[in-house]
Amino acid sequence: MNRSFDIVVVGTGITGLTVATLLAQSNNCDQMNIIVVGASNKPTFDLSNEVALRVSAIAPGSADIFASLGIWKNIENQRVCPYRDMRVWDACGHADDSETLHFQAAEFAIAELGFIVENELIMHALLQNLDLLHQPVYFETPIRSLVQLNNRFCVTFANGKSLTADLVVGADGAESFVRKSTNISVDAWSYSQSALVTHMRPERSHQYTAWQRFLHNGPIALLPLLDGRVSVVWSTIPEQAELAVTTSDDHLSEILSEATDYVLGRLIPEGPRSSFTLKSQHADHYVLPGLALIGDAAHTIHPLAGQGANLGLADAIALVNTIDEAIGKGEHPGDLPVLRRYERSRKGANKTMLYFVDSLNRLFSSKSSSVAKFRSSSMRLFNRSGPIRKRAVHVALGLNMQ
Repeated sequence: MNRSFDIVVVGTGITGLTVATLLAQSNNCDQMNIIVVGASNKPTFDLSNEVALRVSAIAPGSADIFASLGIWKNIENQRVCPYRDMRVWDACGHADDSETLHFQAAEFAIAELGFIVENELIMHALLQNLDLLHQPVYFETPIRSLVQLNNRFCVTFANGKSLTADLVVGADGAESFVRKSTNISVDAWSYSQSALVTHMRPERSHQYTAWQRFLHNGPIALLPLLDGRVSVVWSTIPEQAELAVTTSDDHLSEILSEATDYVLGRLIPEGPRSSFTLKSQHADHYVLPGLALIGDAAHTIHPLAGQGANLGLADAIALVNTIDEAIGKGEHPGDLPVLRRYERSRKGANKTMLYFVDSLNRLFSSKSSSVAKFRSSSMRLFNRSGPIRKRAVHVALGLNMQ
């Protein structure tokens, strides 16, 4: 008789709901009793509502994961904007200069470089699928304590109820309760930056292109939306971000149009505004006996490369593949040697991406004229690098994730 394993997924964001769906559709799901809990409210999505501020750049490899779960068509048919081109340029240059990094989907024999998708839409589609699988998800269910019992964890909720899990998956974000309560330390560094997010109506068409300009205080990105607007993500000094949140529409239009070098003409505010402090961190280890961290609970990254959601999804599929294979071999999914296979498959790749993005932010923030010359020559060299350029883009697009 096959043994059944109790798996508790903590976190009801994109990463947590994805790992739960992957587990519920895995080869050995009949040997798993999956419980999904989170402290947040249940997300809602309505096509008649305004486009939400929280959007993610979903790479083709991540879209393939959603397609394997049977939800990507549902997402695509609602409110997804593909981008087929990307332009990245330095403040001391122009979007059409020879050192501008210009990527086109056709160059890599793919239809799109990625998709801009509202987080709530992705979560809504995952929840619909979990409902079809009769997999309950418990929102507004905070955890009060985690206590390790040999290789298992006793999970106690705020309402006093408790259960014992063979495996706890911490997918509960950058301030992860799971990580903190199990004393897993992080290597963390903060930036003297905050990110402004808002939607703007450009004077000229966004051309289904993702635009990013590196300024001395941080990068500004214009991400295409299906209704012709752009989602703005501007990483800058906190005082400037706060001013941008509170200033008049006319002043914001002037600030952001100038910051983007009028690449799409004048930008007109057409949406709410918000800002958040930027930091990066990386957990010293992802696993303990009976516990695994994924997504922002394990690592957080600067938003300049749009890789946050994609790294979490790559974690999710790697962990589920590890668990499913272990159960198929008669192993316990919470055993440390099993979970270390997952950690080895993801920790190095995540660390490389975190430090690469951090280095890019620091490189482009330098005001040194010699560094500026180095940046320009490096970008021209990268444009001509052939296989290196192709490999870098394939990693960013997640085309090696499955």
